Amino acid sequence: MEDYYDPCEVEVKTRYIGHEVKCFDEVDSTNNVAKRMAEDGAPEGTVVIARTQSRGRGRRGKPWISPQGGIWMSIILRPEVHPSTAPLLTLVTGVAVARTLKEECGLDVGIKWPNDILIGDKKVCGILTEAHARFNTLEYVVVGVGIDTNVDISHFPEDLREGATSIKNELQRDIKSSELISRFLKNFEDVYDSFKEGKMDEILREWRRMSKTIGRRVEIRKQLGEVVRGEAIGINSEGALILELDDGTLRKVISGECIHL
Repeated sequence: MEDYYDPCEVEVKTRYIGHEVKCFDEVDSTNNVAKRMAEDGAPEGTVVIARTQSRGRGRRGKPWISPQGGIWMSIILRPEVHPSTAPLLTLVTGVAVARTLKEECGLDVGIKWPNDILIGDKKVCGILTEAHARFNTLEYVVVGVGIDTNVDISHFPEDLREGATSIKNELQRDIKSSELISRFLKNFEDVYDSFKEGKMDEILREWRRMSKTIGRRVEIRKQLGEVVRGEAIGINSEGALILELDDGTLRKVISGECIHL
């Protein structure tokens, strides 16, 4: 069974993403490790993988449960773009993950704005993008991906079980994590190259096709406590969610916690 559970036996089939892979039994957070490596000059495409995380985290510092059997990884990127475009890399990554899970597992996979991958209505993957800029120059971006692959959902805290799932739970069998990572890195490289080539419109079209948020009534909880409710009618070229409020006005939401109602 070790071969199924071990994400570090990955066979890289890319041009540059994942050509340098650092694997650890346990880290506090793969994003933290990747950021330290990026500060020390690690090249674009470097991948950090951990078998477990002791202090995995999602957006806004929320803890992310990271037991053995999942995929916990981060990628170091150095795109030559303005820092304001860095949040689009969350959408880029979401497309690559969703494409991979559809191809490898044949599941009903969709994307929840801004950073979750769902099977049906249950979360199976989260994405955390962290950028470092200096004087309007983007020095690096770290994209963290956590996928509940061969994870027994009984290990989740009780309050999370209703809204979460794992690939093992959906397929009723284990999958080979190393093969899933290999396919993801190839898909990610393809989508990321399109991003660098200025083809974000194509990526956004694919994102919209796989969206589980567009067309739903949602509640957005913003960082300072503001709550916005309305129907999600689309995303714009910046990756912002467009809501139609109850009074018919349109509202652009750049960030926040999105709850499907």
